Formats: sequence, structure tokens, C-alpha cells
Amino acid sequence: MRQASPSDSTVTLSRLATGQAVYFLLTGIWPLLSIRTFQMVTGRKTDTWLVKTVGVLVAVIGVVLGLAGRQQRITPEAATLAAGSAAGLAAIDVIYVRNGTIRRIYLLDAVAELALVGAWLRGWRRMAQASSGQASYHHESGTGA
Repeated sequence: MRQASPSDSTVTLSRLATGQAVYFLLTGIWPLLSIRTFQMVTGRKTDTWLVKTVGVLVAVIGVVLGLAGRQQRITPEAATLAAGSAAGLAAIDVIYVRNGTIRRIYLLDAVAELALVGAWLRGWRRMAQASSGQASYHHESGTGA
């Protein structure tokens, strides 16, 4: 079995960042574009300003991850932002569904977020193993950043 090269790992993490970027952009801008349809699916919200604030933040994270993925430059900071934001959103989903504050539909988001966390952990571990200790590689040159 062939061991993944640093550039293979970078491409994999870049695709993961790009996929998460799309998901975060779509879910982040949805309440900004149509709070009515967002609430039809997720339930009525008292503080729509807060829903929109979270939407902006999630969308901005999506933009950052999209840029990192497009440039195939996944740094420890980008990976931490990706996995950390997904873990945080999953925790919020589970906690607030459990206490009855938000609808069970949010558990679908929690599953997606936890899948992202798992993918980041697996991908970063492979990257670290393939790069022999160097944390970030730029795909075109294959040199440490």
C-alpha cells in the first residue's frame, strides 16, 4: 500500500475545505436571503438579528475555508477553524435540541458537522504522517510553508 505524499494530503484537505466552505456559505447566507423560509424549516425565532449574525459569521468562515481550499494552502490555523467551528456548531445543535429550544431538524446539521470534524481529524493526521512533521504544504511546490 502506497503512503500518501504531502501533496496528496494537501489536495485531500483542500477538497475538504472547499466542501465545508460550500456548506457553510449556503447555510450561512440562507437566513440572510430568506428568514421566512429559514424559519419554515428550522422553527420560529425570537431574535432574527441573532440568527442573521450567526449566518454572517458562518458564511465568513466558509469564505476563509474556500480561499484556503482554492489555494491548496491548509495551515494548522485553517484546519483548526474548520474543525473547531464544526464541533462548536454540532455541540450547540445537540444541546439545544435536547433541551427543547430548537427543532430536531438541527440534528441533521449536527451529523454533518460531526462528519466534518471526523474528516478533518483523519485528514490532518494523514497530512502530519506524510509530511514527517511539517504541518503545511503548498501543493505546487511541495515545500513546507
